[in-house]
Amino acid sequence: MSAETATAGSVTTSTVDADNHGEDHGHASHATSTGLSNTKLAMWVFLGSECLLFGGLISTYLLYSTRGNGRTLPADVFDIPFTSVSSFVLLMSSLTMVLALSAVNRGEAEAGRAWLLATALLGAVFLGGQVYEFTAFVREGVGFTTSPASSAFFTLTGFHGVHVAIGIVMLMSLFIRSVNGNLNQRNSETVEIVGLYWHFVDIVWIFIFTVIYLIPVN
Repeated sequence: MSAETATAGSVTTSTVDADNHGEDHGHASHATSTGLSNTKLAMWVFLGSECLLFGGLISTYLLYSTRGNGRTLPADVFDIPFTSVSSFVLLMSSLTMVLALSAVNRGEAEAGRAWLLATALLGAVFLGGQVYEFTAFVREGVGFTTSPASSAFFTLTGFHGVHVAIGIVMLMSLFIRSVNGNLNQRNSETVEIVGLYWHFVDIVWIFIFTVIYLIPVN
């Protein structure tokens, strides 16, 4: 009887060791040689490709910024004070995104939801300001097809606006997951990855605002 017990105990120990090894192997399969998870690494690679996209769009605008074909240039109707306020709103959304991630990491679900919603609302305010700006440009005779300069401007800022809209959708999906109880400390990396995307969108806009709006067209 004791021999059978010893044998059973040995089998059980071996099974537990195998299970633990399998779990360790499973966790390791989600990591890369960089120390980042596959999902986070994929986001960094995606953001790298986005840098090339926006770099090309900004370069295109700089090349065509003075080609107005005798029509009003976008730079002639810039409302710097208004765009400065919109830029500040978007910049503040990066702060609320950091606070959202911090709250989720601490296990404070309600605070996390509040900051996620605040980030999405700030992004929506920025988008509303961009729509207002586009409308004002059209009233001033600067449309998408008015000139090469206006086409380049609307393409650049429009693409950025689309990225902001995608970010808002991602933020609201996190908010809904949190409401349903599916967002906590164990999967807080999801919030961190969305935060990487959101910070990237904010940084790109700061660069666009500085290069396109603040530097005079020669």
